[in-house]
Amino acid sequence: MSHYGVRDADVACAALLHDAVEDHAAELAPGGREAALAALAAGFGPRVATLVGAVTNPEYQPGRDPHEQYREHVAESLRGNPWARVIKASDFTDNGVGLIHSTGPRLRKLAGKYAPLVPVLRELIALPDTPLDARVREHILAQLDQAAERFAAILPDGG
Repeated sequence: MSHYGVRDADVACAALLHDAVEDHAAELAPGGREAALAALAAGFGPRVATLVGAVTNPEYQPGRDPHEQYREHVAESLRGNPWARVIKASDFTDNGVGLIHSTGPRLRKLAGKYAPLVPVLRELIALPDTPLDARVREHILAQLDQAAERFAAILPDGG
């Protein structure tokens, strides 16, 4: 809200709940992700549930690279949902820029997952229907650049 100038209550609510379905679907409702999204819709409204659904990681198909599936999902899911782009950008820049404070094998794994997403998010944030002013877009693009630099430092061999 403070860095991006977002004053939309549904967007703020969805941002706070962005990991709820991924991390707590069974606690929200028995029956999996769709039931969890229905519970969010009942409790917070359909728009909040739609936004959370758009930023929720996909259930991965076996036999395919999960990182590739993640990138495809983000590009497809966010292209038609401008406010979901804002939520994902906030989450991604927080995770990506803050990743430098992590250690161990998880650091390389997450950097490998996030690094290829930087150009996807840059393209999405630059779309004319992204509901942010130019100053905020530049701020996000700078954060994405900073995250890319950190990923490169973590993955000097590119992966």
